[in-house]
Amino acid sequence: MKKVLCSACLLGINCRYDGQGKGFKNIIKTVDEFFIVPICPEQLGGLPTPRERAEIRDNKVITLSGRDVTGNFIKGAREALKIADLLGIKLAIFKQYSPSCGCGKVYDGSFSGTIIPGNGITTGLFIQNGIKVITEEELKIGQLPLLPYSDL
Repeated sequence: MKKVLCSACLLGINCRYDGQGKGFKNIIKTVDEFFIVPICPEQLGGLPTPRERAEIRDNKVITLSGRDVTGNFIKGAREALKIADLLGIKLAIFKQYSPSCGCGKVYDGSFSGTIIPGNGITTGLFIQNGIKVITEEELKIGQLPLLPYSDL
């Protein structure tokens, strides 16, 4: 069975910064076709749930109160990569705009809701290591898009 890493919050697991999940029906519908491995890089990096909001600013991950949590995000990304490598996973479905999981779009670090081009910490590490990352926004109902990896 093909394996896919997925942001745990997209599966309805209450691990977001606000202690909530973001259950996404299109991902849940893919469970029949794929073995989905839920992960939360922020938790893997040692951050609690709930936790203070964080955004990327000047190549650092900063909380709303100004605390630098970049180290936690890097640790979580590395731990997520270990899981992907251990399981031979070549695809991740991540939560768009997240400072860990955003793919192509992230918040600008001003906590104003402004979106800019960029990747989250985990997404960047995955891409550097040849793992395809897509977001919930890219999914079609009940199916994953065509992928360049024949071994999925």
